[in-house]
Amino acid sequence: MAIHYTAEVQGEILCVTASGFDENLEDVLNYGMGIIGLCQQSGVTLVLCDETALEYQLGTLDTYEAGKFISEHVPAVARVAIVCNPKFFSDAEFFEDVVVNRGLTLHFSSNIETAKCWLTGA
Repeated sequence: MAIHYTAEVQGEILCVTASGFDENLEDVLNYGMGIIGLCQQSGVTLVLCDETALEYQLGTLDTYEAGKFISEHVPAVARVAIVCNPKFFSDAEFFEDVVVNRGLTLHFSSNIETAKCWLTGA
């Protein structure tokens, strides 16, 4: 089972709900590019991803490559909040470090309300 996701624009935010697991690097890149494409189509720059039902299975090198690739393709004006299962927080923090060090404004959280507040600055 690969990454499956649904997305809808709610106000100024693209809300994404993902499930399954990342089978390989290509799967993660396709997921990321799909979200980027939806942002471009809808004109939104705020993204809230609920990945609590998504298992992170990539190794460290592939996680690094995914972060590097995504940060090269996300517009600098975008802001992304991702909510993940706490058992994957170590992988999430590493991914966050990779993309933030390359200029992407991204934050992981284990709580949807905290993520929304960070995303909107409220």
